[in-house]
Amino acid sequence: MRIVAFVCCSLAALLFFPGAKGQVNAITPDHIYHQNIATVKLTPPGEMLGLPIIALNSGDQLELQFDDLQAEIKSYFYTLQLCNADWTPASVNTIDYLRGFSEVQIRDYKFSSVALQKYVHYKARIPSSNSTPTRAGNYLLKVYLDGDTNRLAFTRRLMVINNKSGVAGWISQPTNPKLFRNSQKINVSVNTKGLNIQNPFDQLKIVIQQNFRWDNAITGIKPMFIKGDVIEYNAEQDCIFPAFKEWRWVDLRSFRLQTERVRNTQYLRNGTVINVMPDVPRDNQIYQYLRDINGMYDPATIEDYNIQFEGDYARVNFNFPMKEPFAGYDMYIFGELTQYELNDRNKMVWNGEKGAYEGALFLKQGYYNYVYGLVDKTRPNSPMSTEFTEGNWWETENAYTVLVYYRTLGGRHDELVGMLRMNSLTNRQR
Repeated sequence: MRIVAFVCCSLAALLFFPGAKGQVNAITPDHIYHQNIATVKLTPPGEMLGLPIIALNSGDQLELQFDDLQAEIKSYFYTLQLCNADWTPASVNTIDYLRGFSEVQIRDYKFSSVALQKYVHYKARIPSSNSTPTRAGNYLLKVYLDGDTNRLAFTRRLMVINNKSGVAGWISQPTNPKLFRNSQKINVSVNTKGLNIQNPFDQLKIVIQQNFRWDNAITGIKPMFIKGDVIEYNAEQDCIFPAFKEWRWVDLRSFRLQTERVRNTQYLRNGTVINVMPDVPRDNQIYQYLRDINGMYDPATIEDYNIQFEGDYARVNFNFPMKEPFAGYDMYIFGELTQYELNDRNKMVWNGEKGAYEGALFLKQGYYNYVYGLVDKTRPNSPMSTEFTEGNWWETENAYTVLVYYRTLGGRHDELVGMLRMNSLTNRQR
């Protein structure tokens, strides 16, 4: 009886999040400020795994979708803020980078149906005809309540590109023997013929992402060679990523049909609890290629339901058994399903009686990738490591994105002028 009561209370706590109160002091990209907001996606229409990037003056649009678990109609607005390459606000007036209104109300919403968890599903096409970016660069999408920008609900990154430079590259193994078998090195060259480059060290900025992540993106790279209009970034110590390992997965597209990664499902009066099969360390396992979606998630259902407003939510319990806990480290479950953040909501807790780390997330039906990462307790702001939970193998399939930013002489913001997408399987140096 105590166990059932605990499960019900825990589920209720996950089903009904209180909204965040007070003003937001610091704006963080890709962050949810109200805990009743869930399943936020900003992608090309119909491409749940697509990148939030559009071409300048192309008419391209992105589709914003999210759920409000408080299940009552609210007045959400959004605005776009021009940012520099490092996502700090650009010193440019709004009227100089937005054509039309500076804020737009989100009017497309629908109440959930069929699902036990009640919510309101919102969506919008961005940019709209009423508010369109007129400059290339990074933009921070801010969604807030009642026209009050201090009542931020969440933020998302999006990019507007104006292709002016050619970008080429390839992926190789580092020459350092300590990194040769566990890392991947990105080599990049930029053709600046279409740009007015006087000082490439100051006017050009290169950002390299692994699997579309910003938390471990490589920045601050300096040119190695300048050959006429071509600038090369391939110093031996630069642009090296831990190769990682294929992401773990769980298929939650159906709460009725149990997939191979689901241990069991509990159907309660007010919701569903899903227990995922126990996960174990993979750092000493021989590398095996498994097709993944590079840490992202795809809201979807295999039943004849519309995932937008008929998909249901469940408390999903994760379990990581160990003989003993990692001394001096905190463990987190990590991926797009946790906004690529490390906080108390996705922190795993050591259960000494069961000899396992345990954690729970409240997730909508869909297909999810994730991994487990460790953070040094004595350095809480240190980078997350997967060396002892997942391992790193040179052979791993990873997607890389190279972004090229350019600032004109006397310019006030960084313009996105080039992009290259590569894959560690198809763009390897032979």
